[in-house]
Amino acid sequence: MTLLPPEPRPHDLLALSPAAPPFADAPAWVEASLARAPFVVVRRAPRIGSAIAVGVRGTARSERFGTWVEARDIECVLTPEALRLREPAASRRDMPAFALLRAVAPIFDAAGLAWGPAGSTGFELASAQPTVTPTSDLDVIVRAPEPLSRADASHLLDALSHEARCVGTRVDVQIETTDAAFSLAEYARQNVRVLLRQADGPRLAADPWAVP
Repeated sequence: MTLLPPEPRPHDLLALSPAAPPFADAPAWVEASLARAPFVVVRRAPRIGSAIAVGVRGTARSERFGTWVEARDIECVLTPEALRLREPAASRRDMPAFALLRAVAPIFDAAGLAWGPAGSTGFELASAQPTVTPTSDLDVIVRAPEPLSRADASHLLDALSHEARCVGTRVDVQIETTDAAFSLAEYARQNVRVLLRQADGPRLAADPWAVP
C-alpha cells in the first residue's frame, strides 16, 4: 500500500478507514459491498468542498454508486501503478485478464510509460475479492503528463492488440494527461479529434495536451 498523496487521482483506489461514516442515501447493496471490500475508486468529477468524488462498485454491473469522501476517512491509496506489481491469487492467475496483464507488461515498460491496471482487474488486485470474470476486459491506465505522438500511440496499440488476440480477450487503454483522459485506440487514428473526459465534462480536441 502507498502513502496517501496530497491529491488522489482518477482511478486510484481508496481504502476506507473502519471509522468512516456510512454514505447517506446509498442503495442497500453499498453497505454489503463495502463490508466485503472497503475500497472506493476516485471519479473524474468536481469536489464538494474538500470531499473527493468516488464510486462504489457492487457485484453486478448495474451496481455503481457515486458519492464523496473526506480525506480523513481514507486509510490508504492504491494507484494503478502500484497495483501492477501485485499478483492475483494462484487459483486466479490464469484468468484471461490477468494473463493479458502479464503479457502486456513488457510492452508498456519498454515504452517507458507509467501505467497500471484499473477496472475489475485493479479492484481484485487491491481487494483480493474475485472480481474478474472469464469475459472481463483488461482496463489499463497510462499516465502521460507529456505528449505521446500519434505514431508511437499507433505502434503501442498494435503491440497490445496482438497480445490481446493471442490471449483471447480485450485491452482498453485510457491515457491520462494532467487533468483529462482519452482512449488510446481513438488517439492512435491519425488526424482525428479525440473525446477528452474532464471533471467539468467532455470535449473534443485534436491535441489533448493543448487543452487547458
